[in-house]
Amino acid sequence: MTDPFYVTTAIAYPNGEPHIGHAYEMVTTDAIARWARLEGRPTFFLTGTDEHGIKMVQTAAAQGLTPRELADRNSARFREMASRLDISNDDFIRTTELRHYESVQEMWRRMAANSNGDIYEDAYEGWYSVRDEAYFDASELTDGEGGRKFAPSGAEVSWVREPSYFFRLSAYQQKLLDYYAANPDFIAPEERRNEIVSFVRSGLRDLSISRTTFDWGIPVPGAPGHVMYVWIDALTNYITGAGFPDESSERYRTFWPADLHVIGKDIIRFHTVYWPAFLMSAGLPPPRRVFAHGFLTSEGKKMSKSLGNVVDPHEQLDLYGTDPVRWYCLREVSFGQDGDWGREKFINRSNADLANNFGNLAQRSLSMIQKNFAGSVPETAQTAPDLAIVGAAIAAIERMREAMQTQQIHEATAELTSLLNAANLYFAEQAPWGLKADLPRMGTILATTADVVRRAAIAAQPFVPASAARLLDSLSVPSSERLLADAIRPEGIAAGTILPLPEPVFRKFDVARAG
Repeated sequence: MTDPFYVTTAIAYPNGEPHIGHAYEMVTTDAIARWARLEGRPTFFLTGTDEHGIKMVQTAAAQGLTPRELADRNSARFREMASRLDISNDDFIRTTELRHYESVQEMWRRMAANSNGDIYEDAYEGWYSVRDEAYFDASELTDGEGGRKFAPSGAEVSWVREPSYFFRLSAYQQKLLDYYAANPDFIAPEERRNEIVSFVRSGLRDLSISRTTFDWGIPVPGAPGHVMYVWIDALTNYITGAGFPDESSERYRTFWPADLHVIGKDIIRFHTVYWPAFLMSAGLPPPRRVFAHGFLTSEGKKMSKSLGNVVDPHEQLDLYGTDPVRWYCLREVSFGQDGDWGREKFINRSNADLANNFGNLAQRSLSMIQKNFAGSVPETAQTAPDLAIVGAAIAAIERMREAMQTQQIHEATAELTSLLNAANLYFAEQAPWGLKADLPRMGTILATTADVVRRAAIAAQPFVPASAARLLDSLSVPSSERLLADAIRPEGIAAGTILPLPEPVFRKFDVARAG
C-alpha cells in the first residue's frame, strides 16, 4: 500500500500544563501514523497548539504574562511531552505562526467571496462559555445557585452581546447530511456519527465567527477591531499544515484532504459540522474521516484538581519509561471509548504483556542460541508445529492490519498479545532446553522462535517503537527490512546470521514498590 496518508491530533490549548489526556491522544495518533509508515505509505503527521482566545488572555493576566509569553512557554511544554512520548510528528504547528495567519485569512476571504453570502455582519446575543469557547442555547443549560447557569460541560456561562460576523451555517444543513450519507465512514465511532447526524437534522443556526471584546487573535481581513473566533482559527490549522494557501505545493497536492483527524469526543461537533461546512464554503474538500476518542479517568474517578487525582504524564514517564506508558494507552483502553488510568492495572499490564510475554520469550530463545550455537542462527528443518506458529504469526499480523485500517488500535494490540501467547506456548511445548542430544531439532525450534519474535517486533514498532527497535537490533534485522511486508514474508531469519549478546528489553515492575 503506497497511498499517501495525512493524520492529525487536535491541537492542544496551552493555557495550562499538558495532562494525561493530551498524552493519550498523541500516543494513539502516533501509533496510527507509525502503522501507515510500516505499510510503506508516505505519511504526514501533524500536531500542535491552539494559542488564541480569551482563555489565554485571562490566564496570562492572572500569571503576570502577556498572552504571547504564556503561549511560548506552554507550547514548549507540549513539544517536550511529545518528545518524551517518542511521538513521530512531521510538523508542530502553532496558531500564532505567520503561515497560519496567512492561511486563516485566505480561508476567510474565500468564504466571504462565496456567492451564497456565507459571511455577514450582525450583533450577537447569547449564553457563552469562556472555558468551552462556545455559545449554548438556553435549553442546553442547567441552573445553579444565585442565578448562575452552566453549560453541559459544567462550565459557567454568561450573557454576551457584541458586534460579530456570522457564518451562514444554516445553509449547510442538507449539504452536511448529504455528505454524511455519501461518506458513511466520515465520523467514527458509530455512536458519534449517530449523535452528529441527529444534531444536524434537528436544525443548524448561523455561527458567530468574530469577536470585538478582545484582540488576541487573527484579525478579520478588512474589518478593523474584529478578530476571528477560535474555531475558524483553530480548525484551519489542519490545512495550514498541509501547505495552504499554496495549493500548488507538493505537500498540499500530496496530503490534502486529510485522511484522519483524531480528536476528543467533546469537540466532535466542531470537527464534523463546522469544519466541513467551512471547507465547503471555501470550495475546498473536507477531510475523509474524524475519529473521536474517549476520556481517561483516574482509578475509576473523573480527574479533577480538587480530588488531587490528575495524572501527570511526565511523572508516569519518570516512573515507568516511555514504551510501558504507550503500551498501556494503546492496549488497555478500547479506542473510541472511555478508559481508566490505574496504577496497579498499569503495572500488571506492562509486566504481563511486555516483560513476561514479549521480553521473556526473546531473552530465553536468544540466550539459548548464544549458548548452544555461538550466537549464529541455526539451520531449520521445520515440522508441523514450527510451520503452524509461523503461519499463526503471519495471520495475526494480517488481522492487525485489518484492525488498524479502521483505527481499532486495541484490537491490533490484542492480536499482538495473542500471537505472543501462542509463541510462548509453542516454546514451552517444544521444550528446546531438553534437546541437547538433538541439536538439529533444538536449532529449528530456536530459529523458529527467533523468527516469530522478529515478526512480532516489526508489528510492534508503532506501539513500543524504542523497545521494538532494540529487539530487532538483537536479531540483526537490517533497518531496510523492518516494514510490514517483511513481517509477513514466508522467509525467516537467514541461517548463519550472527546475533549480538541479548539484553533484557522490558523492565518488570513491583506493584508494592513502583510509584
